[in-house]
Amino acid sequence: MLYTRLNQLPHARLGVVVAKRFAPRAVTRNTIKRVTRELFRQTGLPPIDCLVRLAKPVNSKAGPATTAKLKAALRVELARLFAAQVKLSAKPALPSSSPPPDRSP
Repeated sequence: MLYTRLNQLPHARLGVVVAKRFAPRAVTRNTIKRVTRELFRQTGLPPIDCLVRLAKPVNSKAGPATTAKLKAALRVELARLFAAQVKLSAKPALPSSSPPPDRSP
């Protein structure tokens, strides 16, 4: 999940939350954070605060800690989330309409 809000800085900021219950191994959590930071740096985001939070389990202790498949899936999902924010910032702002002038006698 990606949460955003505008900030007053000239650059974007990132926070990453990877709960132990969704990624029980430290290697997996660190991989998720590393991939997230890499894509964040590569994406030209507007001045917003981004919080990326893992919303569902990515693996268990039974399987391998990290795989190429996991990294690829993370890249695809994060690229989609960050691209949506870039697209939102690229839309031109609608001109504000002023109320019609008062023509009372």
